[in-house]
Amino acid sequence: MLRSTVMEAGEILREGYFGRKEVSFKGSVDLVTQYDRKIEEFLLERLSPLGLPVVAEESSDGNYPETAIFIDPIDGTTNFVHHLPFCAISVGIWKAGEAVEGVVYNPILGEMFYAKRGEGAFLNGEPIGVSETDRLIDSLIATGFPYAKVERGWEYRFVIEALERLLPITRDIRRFGSAALDLCYVACGRFDGFYEVGLQPWDTAAGILIVEEAGGRVTNSEGKKYRFGDIIVATNGKIGDNFIEALQKG
Repeated sequence: MLRSTVMEAGEILREGYFGRKEVSFKGSVDLVTQYDRKIEEFLLERLSPLGLPVVAEESSDGNYPETAIFIDPIDGTTNFVHHLPFCAISVGIWKAGEAVEGVVYNPILGEMFYAKRGEGAFLNGEPIGVSETDRLIDSLIATGFPYAKVERGWEYRFVIEALERLLPITRDIRRFGSAALDLCYVACGRFDGFYEVGLQPWDTAAGILIVEEAGGRVTNSEGKKYRFGDIIVATNGKIGDNFIEALQKG
């Protein structure tokens, strides 16, 4: 049910991607469109029979129960508005504080990532796994920049200082603008690691499970269990300790 529902919602995203958008602002650089709301409303209606609380980006009240469906109707709205193809619908189901099922679907590139606890991770129905890279200098790393950067607070300093430390000791760093896709790209071996500060539960709820089921590792920046609101670090597991050590030097 979850995959088919998200695939249907993807038709709304495709319509908006190639159509006219009404853009408004949630913050100075944080965008929202009518398609974010359309997709969210569609998913709320279609997933309500599951009988679980729903936490969705455009209607969240800031409460994050341990058992819930976490929905990001368009992760990468800025890309969506600027006609860049790195945008996706992300839906993660959590029970008792653990991810049990997740889907991340990019209908523009035709890629659906999916995982269910204990059953592996898949891209368009084919099994996926993390990379075998075991040296930081050979690693392609992904990151993102928080909306709070405009305030030039600690999140901004973290971004600048982490880039300064990591750029010379990795193959390179990419910034695609969708945390859900970044996590999935770690899961399928395109990236060897990913880190970001300032993410919300709907950004990561599905991707975390997909990484773990693909054989990867997800922690906070201290190498401990990741909890919503932490700095997230996802790796193939082989560069994890060295990667976290480099992040901690700041």
